[in-house]
Amino acid sequence: MGVSEKTEAQHDEMIAFLLGDGAPSPATRHWLASDEGRRELAAYGQTLGALDAVYGGTSTRLTARASRHAKRRPSRAGREPARAGRRPAHAARGGAVSAPERRVYYAEMCTPLGPLALAVTDRGLARVAFGHGDAAFAAELRRRLEADVVESPAKLTSVVAEIERYFAGKGRNIDLRVDLAAVTPFQRRVLLAARRVPAGRVVSYGDIARRIGRPRASRAVGQALGRNPVPIVIPCHRVVTSAGGLGGYTGGLGIKKKLLAIEGTYP
Repeated sequence: MGVSEKTEAQHDEMIAFLLGDGAPSPATRHWLASDEGRRELAAYGQTLGALDAVYGGTSTRLTARASRHAKRRPSRAGREPARAGRRPAHAARGGAVSAPERRVYYAEMCTPLGPLALAVTDRGLARVAFGHGDAAFAAELRRRLEADVVESPAKLTSVVAEIERYFAGKGRNIDLRVDLAAVTPFQRRVLLAARRVPAGRVVSYGDIARRIGRPRASRAVGQALGRNPVPIVIPCHRVVTSAGGLGGYTGGLGIKKKLLAIEGTYP
């Protein structure tokens, strides 16, 4: 299975393995045990590592995972390669269940759009939500991120300051590291493309689909943007329909209109 022979599904499977989102199929595991497979996996890790500025702290994890696999010796004849994939953070060796290893800090801030609930991990901003109550937001974080959740406005000070700067008109984009560990490989590609849309411009769902090499996936792009964990920071509000309509928005079309008005792209 050389580079030219890999299908798009296999491409996403490799990315998912590197990001810890899933285990490769038996055929791919067999290929990864070969010299060619180990070399290409290492190359994938280096390429994805270059996206660190967007994903926030993923490059070290990606390149280390690829490097570890590249150094493995091929399995003995007749022995199936070890199952690839990541042990859940809350599963200890021996099958015992321990407390989640990750910690998420959250707080709420006031904005012209109403209250925003924010959450950060050691990798970056992990969640932005509109109008959540504390209890509901904390429960969502535990479920989504499988982490210990701690209310801590002090941990969010720099995040709040950057978002306030945006709403005050002192910056057209929000310059924050983000943690996208909980999204799928396809959604990462969509979010990366959306983050590259500059303030003051809008693009269509079809434009995003073409930019990620999936020209027929406009609907899937819309669904991925609808699950954007960090709206405003990753500006999915800048993506509209090909006919010029607003499309949808996780916070409601009223909020999408206000964000576009702030950026000068809505009357």
